[in-house]
Amino acid sequence: MRVGASVLKHSDRPLVQVYDLAILDLDGVVYIGPDAVPGAAEHLAEVRKVLHVAYVTNNASRTPDSVADHLRELGIEVADEDVVTSAQAAARLLAERVPAGSAVFVIGGRGLEVALDELGLRPVQDRDGGPAAVVSGFSADLRWGTVIEGAILVREGLPWVASNTDLTVPTPNGPGPGNGALVGAVARFAGRDPVVAGKPEPPLLEETRRRVGGERPLVVGDRLDTDILGARRVGYDSLLVTTGVTGLPELVAAPEELRPSYVGSDLGALTRRHRAPVEDGDGFRSGCWRAEVRDDVLTVSRVEDGEDGGGGEDGDQDGGEDGGQDADAWWRVVAAAAWRHQDTAGRAPDLGDLRAPGNVAP
Repeated sequence: MRVGASVLKHSDRPLVQVYDLAILDLDGVVYIGPDAVPGAAEHLAEVRKVLHVAYVTNNASRTPDSVADHLRELGIEVADEDVVTSAQAAARLLAERVPAGSAVFVIGGRGLEVALDELGLRPVQDRDGGPAAVVSGFSADLRWGTVIEGAILVREGLPWVASNTDLTVPTPNGPGPGNGALVGAVARFAGRDPVVAGKPEPPLLEETRRRVGGERPLVVGDRLDTDILGARRVGYDSLLVTTGVTGLPELVAAPEELRPSYVGSDLGALTRRHRAPVEDGDGFRSGCWRAEVRDDVLTVSRVEDGEDGGGGEDGDQDGGEDGGQDADAWWRVVAAAAWRHQDTAGRAPDLGDLRAPGNVAP
């Protein structure tokens, strides 16, 4: 049987022993809204014993210290400087484009203002301040008059950097319009697009490595179109965790450019080994799971324990008592079988009545 190494990466060692920096997305990975993802604090306490952890967010409205305070309230040990925001990445892009001390017109709020101050730029919201550039980022308190004045400056040709182009932002009542909606409106009015700092563009991940260090970074996220695509664009390996927005339908339909290096059920996957699934007849096997696509339908079955050349996870002591290794293996065989079918048939398989096991996100 041949290892499907071209599908997912293979690691005989826990990921914390392979990489020296974990760059974690926040919402859907560490917390969901105000609350921690179940087990996140405990997993991160173990990870931090071995691996440096940085936390990144596309949200430009919050300052790094406010994000760090939130994490500490959730029982996660973190230093303020280990949090990096898209506002900081945007400020870096501007500092490379305008003279030191320049005024920058802010279509946004405090997160951007603090980031600009940090790099010696002067945030303003009045064209009488002589802005040399424009930066835009999400702020729930943004005045429409500020948007109008900034948009006119963009149309006049000033350099323009956007913190991110996320179309939605989480709210207590469900997703609301995010910074991407505002960027789209300004871009249509001005007839030009901004330079973008946040994921999936490289600047935020590059800024994180610049600030935190590390020679072998691993990006950890729950979104294929921002976290995983961003990692691929900057050339970093990635771990997709299924505690957030990416579930079974999104994973099996992922095109090649959105596929992670590894997939796991939660942050505990950082402490576990990731043996790539092996081909088993017309399907793939990992640990006690086997997946195949037959007549366009993806099926997963539990098989007897035994040596399969790339599994055997059930006997590993690093899998944890919560069944995490078993859950990781389920997601790996699903990805391997579904992606091969997509690459050969040109379409994602039908899921039929397939559901993830109870200890795995649906």
